[in-house]
Amino acid sequence: MILATHQPIFLPWPGFFAKGRHADVLVLLDRVQFPRGRTWLTRNRLKNETGELWLTVPVWRTGRGLQRIDQVELAEERGWRAGHLRGIRQNYAHAPYLADWWPALAAIYARRQGTLLAFNLELIRLLWTALGCRARLVLQSETGIEGRGTDLQARLGRHLGADRLALLPGVEKHLDEVALRHAGLEPLRLNYRPITYPQLWGSEVQNLSALDLLLNCGPRARAIIDRGVVTPSPAGPRSPAR
Repeated sequence: MILATHQPIFLPWPGFFAKGRHADVLVLLDRVQFPRGRTWLTRNRLKNETGELWLTVPVWRTGRGLQRIDQVELAEERGWRAGHLRGIRQNYAHAPYLADWWPALAAIYARRQGTLLAFNLELIRLLWTALGCRARLVLQSETGIEGRGTDLQARLGRHLGADRLALLPGVEKHLDEVALRHAGLEPLRLNYRPITYPQLWGSEVQNLSALDLLLNCGPRARAIIDRGVVTPSPAGPRSPAR
């Protein structure tokens, strides 16, 4: 079984969903520390006539100290929800598939989820279904597994019965591959590369939120994401037998 993990980021980019189309289970790491600085958990990019349309989700930080991701609360009174929807509607008015997905998107924004995790999770699940991801979504908090780095990945693998860990390029430098293999979890590199697809507003911008891909390409988005993944391969030579 192939395991993948990722933090529950805001309106993820297509590489996130490439994991979901090539793994059996994806664990959203909601019990790890929320970053102090800028983070993809609260911001991402769409597109407008000048290039990038940044959407930012305000959250409460002041006086909260170190927080886990599942503890972060939304700053609801700042009026950001209407601004996000206005920006999407104005800049994607001519996107071929806006009408197909606008009701579901607007419904998510109309609810008051309370926490960043709940809000991001609703958006992830919407895109998860739209982009045909086969992996089962699991929250780290549902597993009862705690930890960091390689140890966390290995413990999740054992708990879920996985024998392979899907990795996007660059992630392996943060993990001890030898320790993963000794724990029975073979690193599997998804050779993902940025994808090209029709976009509004002139020159292409890579690695936008997958919402841009969905609104522009609709049902073709699944095949486009798959084009970005070269045949998965082991992340490196196996460690010597012990």
